Amino acid sequence: MNPRTLVRNTRRQLGKITHAQSGVAAVEFALSLPLLLIAGLYGVETANLAVTHMRISQIAMQIADDASRIGDQSALQNKKIYESDINDLLLGGQLQGGGLNVLANGRVIISSLEVVPNTTNQYIHWQRCKGVVNVSSAYGTQGTGTAGGLNGMGPAGNIVTANPGDAVMFVEITYNYQPIVGTMFATNRTISTTASFNVRDSRDLSQVYQLDASNPSPVASCSTYTAS
Repeated sequence: MNPRTLVRNTRRQLGKITHAQSGVAAVEFALSLPLLLIAGLYGVETANLAVTHMRISQIAMQIADDASRIGDQSALQNKKIYESDINDLLLGGQLQGGGLNVLANGRVIISSLEVVPNTTNQYIHWQRCKGVVNVSSAYGTQGTGTAGGLNGMGPAGNIVTANPGDAVMFVEITYNYQPIVGTMFATNRTISTTASFNVRDSRDLSQVYQLDASNPSPVASCSTYTAS
């Protein structure tokens, strides 16, 4: 092959390369793929966080609603509530959460907001807790408000209060979000939510009873941090 032919063939091949679109597209795709992957994973994590927040809120509302209805059935006296009833509420929240493992990754706090008899003081008559996360109620422990100083429970601008002779079941849930992709997009995300319902029927507010005094049910004490 003479030099002129070699040069001509070389130019022809170089021309083909400069006009090749498939190679350019492949390079562009390879460069953009990591960005597309990151954006996709971020979208998945954000959507999962939103769904988890909604589910935790629904669990809090369901527990508060159920807590407002519990008690024995009697047409002759106010309904008594029992420690076993409260334990069932907490277990129900765990079961409703399913794979969220609410008690293993968070904490549920149920408070009975009432009015101190013969006063106008709002107070937390009793409080029960379950879950491994070491947090306390944002509004006080059992007995808070007995001597005054508690205006109610709930975030500023949305405080709920109890009426004399009545009670409000106030539920707080704190949940440590469990990311599905990793900690790159959701680091140390804590979901906190509240829900409350007025007690639906006339309730015996004097105390929380034991169904069988000879074989008492465990008390979901707020000084312990377990999921069981």
